[in-house]
Amino acid sequence: MPRTLDSTPKQDGFRMPGEFEEHKQCWMIWPERTDNWRLGAHYAQKAFVEVASAISEFEPVTMCVSSKQYDNARDMLPEHIRVIEMASDDSWMRDVGPTFLVNGHGEIRGADWQFNAWGGLEDGLYFPWDQDDKIAKKVCEIENIDTYRFDGFILEGGSIHVDGEGTCLVTEECLLSEGRNNHLTREEIEDRLKEGLNVEKIIWIKEGIYNDETNGHVDNIVCFARPGEVLLAWTDDENDPQYPRSKAAYEVLTSVTDAKGRKIKVHKLHIPTPIIITKEESEGVDAVDGTLPRSEGDRQAASYINFYIANNGIIFPLFNDEKYDKLAEEKLKEVFPEYDVRGVYAREIILGGGNIHCITQQQPAEKK
Repeated sequence: MPRTLDSTPKQDGFRMPGEFEEHKQCWMIWPERTDNWRLGAHYAQKAFVEVASAISEFEPVTMCVSSKQYDNARDMLPEHIRVIEMASDDSWMRDVGPTFLVNGHGEIRGADWQFNAWGGLEDGLYFPWDQDDKIAKKVCEIENIDTYRFDGFILEGGSIHVDGEGTCLVTEECLLSEGRNNHLTREEIEDRLKEGLNVEKIIWIKEGIYNDETNGHVDNIVCFARPGEVLLAWTDDENDPQYPRSKAAYEVLTSVTDAKGRKIKVHKLHIPTPIIITKEESEGVDAVDGTLPRSEGDRQAASYINFYIANNGIIFPLFNDEKYDKLAEEKLKEVFPEYDVRGVYAREIILGGGNIHCITQQQPAEKK
């Protein structure tokens, strides 16, 4: 029977591996909230099927689905994708699922952070969130994995990126936001991350992508391609509100060293032309008290950085952008020459507030 442990990953010799290390499988959650996904989540579900199908060409995929959507999801998804009944509040497995940990002996454990819908009553995106806060534990019990529960520490998987060798990337905008851990100092937050992820160095980026409703999750602006190498969301347009954010991040990344003392190589990945919510898209979402509205004219936090690294495959978002979709594909093929790079049209996912990385969570392989 899986246990909830009283120690910490660092004390027990467990670390969060880099996303480019070998996976056992990928976890996702089926979308259905009509106050977040337009037209009964019909279009979002099709997009999730495309993402899951693409990933499943490289590694197994498990989709968690509510009881009322189980038959629909099972019918829409390919037979080889595992479907498990599980209650949730929305479909952001990156943020609500476990952060999987490994040691050097083939064992896997899970970090179960406290979740409050990206800001709780201060600036959270929906209420309630109690079902989402149970997902990490449920996933680990299904996989027979022991967990560490971090009560009193709010964290989402999209707010951290690690190189697997002691370095973690975060943003000040997110981790120091009022709605998360305002009872903790920056140094105390660093200490929690070092214990929970078994990392030695935290690199703080000031801000994430412009207008990101998660308070600037790091996984939308910068990610590790491999130790010592990152991709950074970029724009050449100095009048774009994203420009000063990316420029500040570039200055930090090129001026620091990682936990191993290496200078960091930075690859710039240009953002798409701004994605603006249309009148039709806005009107397709149910208006519900306590949920962030989807308003016509809102700019979405679209970025090609929000891709998923599978075993031998890269699944990245497309936006029907004639210029930047192609440039993103070329850059990803350059940075990941040994991977099969696949694009999936992701406008329906970004309309819900996130992208491909946000709706996925990798489970590392149990190396012996």
